[in-house]
Amino acid sequence: MGQYLTNESQITSMGLALFVILMIWSLVWKGLALWKSAQLGKKWWFVALLLVNTLGILEMLYIFVFSKIKKEIK
Repeated sequence: MGQYLTNESQITSMGLALFVILMIWSLVWKGLALWKSAQLGKKWWFVALLLVNTLGILEMLYIFVFSKIKKEIK
């Protein structure tokens, strides 16, 4: 029974570490995307990026795809 508690605490520690890593990953991308949308004056993108949490996926799409589209058109 003692070993079961050890394995459970290891899983909990790994889960916590993974959670912290994902939160840092998400915060970095969210910060970059929010900064870029504010600099480009895109209010709706700013609100969407602020409210939607996708672990950085939407933020990366905005930075590398959507923010480039308007620049190329102009």
